[in-house]
Amino acid sequence: MTHELLTIGRISVDIYPNDIGVGLEDVNSFGKYLGGSPSNVAVAAARHGRRTGVITRTGDDAFGTYLHRELHKFTVDDTFVTPVAGLQTPVTFCAIKPATDEFPLYFYGRFPTAPDLQIKAEELDLEAIRGAGIFWSTVTGLCQEPSRSAHIAAHQARPRTELAEGQFTVLDLDYRPMFWASEEEARAEVARVLPHVTVAIGNDKECAVAVGEGTPDEQADRLLAAGVEIAVVKLGAEGVMAKTRTERVVSAPVPVETLNGLGAGDSFGGAFCHGLLSGWPLEQVLDYANAAGAIVASRLSCADAMPTPDEVTSLLAERGRTVPGTVSGASIPEGAAL
Repeated sequence: MTHELLTIGRISVDIYPNDIGVGLEDVNSFGKYLGGSPSNVAVAAARHGRRTGVITRTGDDAFGTYLHRELHKFTVDDTFVTPVAGLQTPVTFCAIKPATDEFPLYFYGRFPTAPDLQIKAEELDLEAIRGAGIFWSTVTGLCQEPSRSAHIAAHQARPRTELAEGQFTVLDLDYRPMFWASEEEARAEVARVLPHVTVAIGNDKECAVAVGEGTPDEQADRLLAAGVEIAVVKLGAEGVMAKTRTERVVSAPVPVETLNGLGAGDSFGGAFCHGLLSGWPLEQVLDYANAAGAIVASRLSCADAMPTPDEVTSLLAERGRTVPGTVSGASIPEGAAL
């Protein structure tokens, strides 16, 4: 199988409250979902019709069995998902307080390590990594060994100069301080991977960890100077910016009533990959991904909430945004999913 998108890194069971607007101490019932950012991105792209797979690890337990079942449900290839003896599948709880825009996460089974941080370089299928249309990794995967060496080996297996037209290597700047000794340590590890990356995506804080403080344009320019071809900087309430050496595009927010903001970035990522693979103009890729993220922010779960193409294009049309493929000049390869 040649994957259109192959991701590597975190997977977990997300335990989300059915009681909204209260702290965990007051929640009476919960729902169980597939979670973990790279895995969610693969699910999101699969909802857009893409052939996706995940490289990750679970515990050899019932929750690991559940995650395999969920990946099958979402048509995500789990060939490279295997158990690690002696470790439990991580579980992530969150409280959902949309009125105050609070969605605190509580990680269980990740300290001092987790199965998905035990991916070893010698276990990787480098041919599959080289052949993927898009290879997606996150900064969190660099936080400890042996995952760090596995991520570096994966990136070294697909040098930026050897990528075919239409292939991309994406680094999600996904910085989570609880997994790192310091920002300086994270910045040093990002610097080792950036020479292999063609697309970098992050918010202002994540970009600051990667390339230093500055305006969004300054941060994007530093990423481009490091060799990245597309720098995507999320601007919060002002939307999201994508910058190349010849183009600067800003997509305004797509307002929705937020229920749970945790999965929006992963939905954005999967839809962004779909747009890149479709060959759309950057502005349309950004608008499409923005709308996909907004839809998930308006829903409770992450993986199960990922939108279909019809849902995204309907929201774009409703908000007066360009629907990819409907305007002259949009470059869409034959057979691309819409």
